[in-house]
Parts: sequence; C-alpha cells; structure tokens
Amino acid sequence: MVLLLALYVSLLLLIIPSIIIYKLWWIPLHLQRVMESQGMRGPSYKFLHGNTKEIVKMKQQTSTTAMDFSHDIFPIIQPHFYSWTKLYGDNFLHWIGTQPEIVVTEPELIKEILSNRDGTYPKRKVKGYFKQLLGNGLVLAEGEKWLRLRKLANHAFHGDCLKDMIPAVISCVETMLEKWRNHEGQEIEVCNEFRLLTSEVISRTAFGSSYLEGRKIFDLLLKLAVLINRNMLNIRFFGFEKFTRTQDDIEADKIEQLLHDSIMKIVKRKQDEVRKGRADSFGNDFLGSLLKVHHDTDPKTQISAAEIIDECKGLYFAGQETTYSLLSWTILLLAIYTDWQDKARQEVFQLFGQENPNSEGIARLKTVNMILYESLRLYSPIIVITRRISRRVKLGKYEFPANVNVAIPPLALHRNPDIWGQDAHLFKPERFSEGLAKATNGNATAFLGFGFGPRTCVGLNLAIHEAKIALSMILQRYKFTLSPDYVHSPFIILTAQPQRGVQIVLHPL
Repeated sequence: MVLLLALYVSLLLLIIPSIIIYKLWWIPLHLQRVMESQGMRGPSYKFLHGNTKEIVKMKQQTSTTAMDFSHDIFPIIQPHFYSWTKLYGDNFLHWIGTQPEIVVTEPELIKEILSNRDGTYPKRKVKGYFKQLLGNGLVLAEGEKWLRLRKLANHAFHGDCLKDMIPAVISCVETMLEKWRNHEGQEIEVCNEFRLLTSEVISRTAFGSSYLEGRKIFDLLLKLAVLINRNMLNIRFFGFEKFTRTQDDIEADKIEQLLHDSIMKIVKRKQDEVRKGRADSFGNDFLGSLLKVHHDTDPKTQISAAEIIDECKGLYFAGQETTYSLLSWTILLLAIYTDWQDKARQEVFQLFGQENPNSEGIARLKTVNMILYESLRLYSPIIVITRRISRRVKLGKYEFPANVNVAIPPLALHRNPDIWGQDAHLFKPERFSEGLAKATNGNATAFLGFGFGPRTCVGLNLAIHEAKIALSMILQRYKFTLSPDYVHSPFIILTAQPQRGVQIVLHPL
C-alpha cells in the first residue's frame, strides 16, 4: 500500500509539471506560431506574464511624460496599442498573462465582430472587481436574458419616455448654473460640476431617487473603478485568489455590500410607496420597469432582486460616466475653438431664444450635434470594446480558435487617416456637416462613440439629449475661455477623463 502511494505521488510529481508547461508554455507558443503563419504577428509571449510587464512599463513612461497640447491622445493613454499597431499592423496578437487577445482595428472585421450575427463573438466573461461593478446585468448578459433586459431598457430610454425626461434634465442643469453665478468672471473647474450634474440626472430620470442617494452610489462605483484600474494587469495564477485576499479585495467586498444596501434602500422605498397606496404604480422610469417585471406573476419573465441590483449598478455607472466625459471634453474644445462656440451659440439662440430647450428644437441642433460627434471622435469615453471568440471561426483571412479574447480600441479607428484624412487628429466638426455616414465614407464601424451593432449603448439617446440640453443652456448664459491653469493630461479610469480637470473662465452674456 505504501509502495503504491509512493508510486502515485511520484507520477503526480512528473505529470503536474508537464501539464503546467503544456498549458502555460507550449499552447501559447503554438498559437503564436499558428497566427504568424497566417500573417498576424505581435509581441512575443513571456512565460506566465505574457506582455503585461511591457504594457505597464509603456504606460508608466507616458504617464510621467508631459504631454504637448494635442488631441492625438491615443499614444498617451494606450501606448501599447499605438506602438504595436505601428509595428505589427492593423491587427495583432498579444497576451494578458496566459490569455491571448487579438487587437482588431480593421473596420470590416470589426463590423463582423460587433454584428455578432451567429453568436460567435459574445461579451467577454469577467470576474473579480469587474463582476462586482457590473454584475450579470445588461452590459454583460447574453442570449434570452440579454434580449429581455434590453427590451426593458429600450422602453425606458426611447420615445415618449425620453421626452418625459427633458424637464428633469433642464431642472438639473438650472441647479448647476445657479451655482455658476457665483463664479462669473472667474475660473471654474467644470469636470466636477458635470460629474454632479450627470449623477443627478440619472438618479432622477432612471431611478426616481434623490441627488444625495445617487451621489453616494456614484462615489462607491468610482472607488470600485479605481480598484479595477489599479489591478487590471495584475496576474494571479492557478486560482490562488480564492485563498489569498489582498487589501484591495477586502475593500472591493465592502464597496459591493454598500452598493447593495444603497440600491436596495431605493428599491424598497419605491415598493413601499405602491404597497401603502402613495403611488398607483412603479412608474415608467428604468427602475419602475424593472420592478414591474420583478413582481410579474409569470416566472418566465420575472427577474430577481439580485438582477435588479446588477441592472442598477450597470446603468448608474455607464449612464453617468460616459456623459460626464463627453461634456467635459466638449467644453474643453469649445473653450479652445471659440469660433465654433460662437456658431453653436448662434444656433441655440435661433432655435430657443432665451427659453429652455424643447424636444423639437433639440432634434434640430445640427451644429451642436456636429460638435458632439467630433468630441466623441477625438475623446471617445469608451477606450476599448471587448468580445471573446466562443468557437473556432474564420474572420477575414484569419482563422481563430475558441477562447481567444478580442479588443477593439475606438481611438485607433477614430484616427485612421485612410478614413478621416491626414488631419484626423485635428478638431474639425465640419466633418459631420452631411451626417455620420458621409463623414465615415460609408464605413459603419469607423466611428464607435457609442459602440455598434445590437449592443450599441442603450443610453445613447439620453446621453446625447442631456449633452445638448446642458450645452444649450450654458451657451445661452455664458461665453467661456480656457484658463491658463489648464494642464492637458488625459488618463483612464475605465473611461477617458481629464486627469487634472478642465478649468475655464466664465464671461456672462
């Protein structure tokens, strides 16, 4: 018996290292050779870490280098993608630890990936902090669950529901501008102002909750986003994370519980209002739509309390973060290019005079729309769109195995001189004077401000409406110029943001 046990242990000691070497060395090198034979190259795989150490080093170098005032931010915030596309071509293979990732910047291939007609390119599976941030809601769900949740969200953010949100958005902007009166003729930092504005808008329009409740949730989500950013390239091996807990892991668990409690407080209050007769229904906002389905008698359409929380977290974060980024960068651009600021103001006065924006006029804001598109092109809030390959597939001239991740960097598309011309890095809203299709020369995926395909951002219409209303009301009251204190330092906390804020000087009209 002892002899058999010793033999068994000896075999394990021989087999386990062989399995490890096979999975962590031979398989990556084999895939690398296969892709090279098809014409796709990339940085060499390094044992265990892949290319993460190279990526960290590149990012550290660009983060400590003072940036000249340029809108070509791609080499600064994604130096690895920029360098490797220059070195290896439009599409290349690199490694996040032992996980292969294909970076694709070729528009036709991107169109096929994001269209995902046969389900070959689902959302990437996430875990850890990302899972705590987004749960398994609309952002990450697949199949029937995604269809069900998408239908609910489409109803909440389109048509008459969207029109009904306009007064609430106007009220939120008026509150912000009332504070601005104390800074007339002075410098004001607008990023924090827009962060508060967008958190209040999404709180009121989607959840019927107070500004203070919304701000608490956003602060928690931002803390979780910082943890994600800090740990994104940390590689843990062999499932050891299940047995070892870092300080960030403990902090993330606390944040997740606080988020759960904060959202459930809003949910329970809305349920109590209906149960006690203070409200006839759960309402038509996003949370109301979720609660109606939660209380549905049909178990096939019913969603759980956990799913409600996941949906709320995802929408709170996505609904606030992208619009805040869009407004911040747009104000920066208009503070620099005051001729376009004057053109936009003239259009706003022609449509609204001194009155608040209305839905008919918002739809006719052509110049403002052009400016917003150009801001999204130069400073896209979404810096990478990710998918995974679920099964062996042929894409263009390449054949990929299953379980390979795909990364699409919009900034690379938005600066492609073959699409946008040699002045692609310049601010020129006139590109969009004849519409998006004309501006992109018919390349549907050349502009990815809000994604593409069936999973285009569900809050697109709300974000654009909110940005148009805020810009219109600011332009009606102020001219503004860029403060000499502004320092151009774009950086990433999941979305592209001005690291040191945007300082402008307000000049009342």
